[in-house]
Amino acid sequence: MGRGRAKAKQTKVARDLKYRTHETDFAALAREMHGESDETDQGDEHDEWSDYEGRAKD
Repeated sequence: MGRGRAKAKQTKVARDLKYRTHETDFAALAREMHGESDETDQGDEHDEWSDYEGRAKD
């Protein structure tokens, strides 16, 4: 019981995804799939996870 609202919402979302027109940037998708990046590469200057290197071993 109680699944009516959840199912209705899922149906609404599925219908929106099915019938809504999308402007797809296929060039950006291809770059992403091939591992290329639009952003400038920062290198190792600031690695997001470098601050956490030694903490797991403590």
